[in-house]
Amino acid sequence: MATTLENGTAGAYLGDEAVERIFQGPRMPVFAGQGTRPGTAVRENGGFRLTGQWGFASGMPHAQYVHSLGVIEGTGEARIFITPLEDVKPLGNWDVLGLRATGSIDYAIDGAFVPESQTHLFTQDEPLRGGAIYRLGVLDQALICHSGWALGVGRRLLDELIRYTGARSGRPGQLAGSDAFHADFARAEAAFRAAKALVHETWDDTERTLDSGRRLDVRQETMVRLALNHVTSTVSEVARFVYASGGTSALRDGLIQRLFRDVHAGTAHITSGPQVLRECGRELAGLAPDQSWLLFALE
Repeated sequence: MATTLENGTAGAYLGDEAVERIFQGPRMPVFAGQGTRPGTAVRENGGFRLTGQWGFASGMPHAQYVHSLGVIEGTGEARIFITPLEDVKPLGNWDVLGLRATGSIDYAIDGAFVPESQTHLFTQDEPLRGGAIYRLGVLDQALICHSGWALGVGRRLLDELIRYTGARSGRPGQLAGSDAFHADFARAEAAFRAAKALVHETWDDTERTLDSGRRLDVRQETMVRLALNHVTSTVSEVARFVYASGGTSALRDGLIQRLFRDVHAGTAHITSGPQVLRECGRELAGLAPDQSWLLFALE
């Protein structure tokens, strides 16, 4: 999910020279990196010198290029800088409870030269190539990516519980014969599908707006954040139900346990944090007149 986002935005926003360099060859390059906690960039002839340390670089063990946020010294302008992996020092530090397979390690860059064509504004929302989705900008594209992750892991949890209970059907004392379990599963399925419906409704509206040549208004920006927050919290409840229902099969190392850990790691992501939910409620209640979204807050 993260590398697809970074590949797409690089292809849409970078200069022609950079795209010709980076996207040549028979295979699509893999990107990793981080778009928060910026480093510092100093302008130099034809480009910038980038220095900093970043965390949560999902996909770094597989990457050939790194996508990093930096602020230009003296101007405060925020840009995304694309550097080859050889300019990056991996720092490790991904000893975590969930989402371990993402390899989201910390990394550092010390004075690497980045040609200007390998950078773009962090707020860029006019693509040089690609479809209407790239008029969302980097952040809103991250929101749809995280929404897709939540839908995928939530559906897989319920499907795994279906397989677990079906394999034990007919045995005395198993969940398959429990009226209480039947009712609880129905509630979990309904909650997941309702959250999924909100995600699809929200992004269908977004797609229609972009295809018409318009940009999202404040309420639409609120809804893309709320839909992600809601589906993530719903899936965390689904995960708790599936884990509790899985008994010792969930306790031991296996898919249900891994999905449970992954979901609860995902709930800690900044895109689904409590501040975003509070800000959504403030805007929906009509208490943020004439304000607009700046990342995860209304101003």
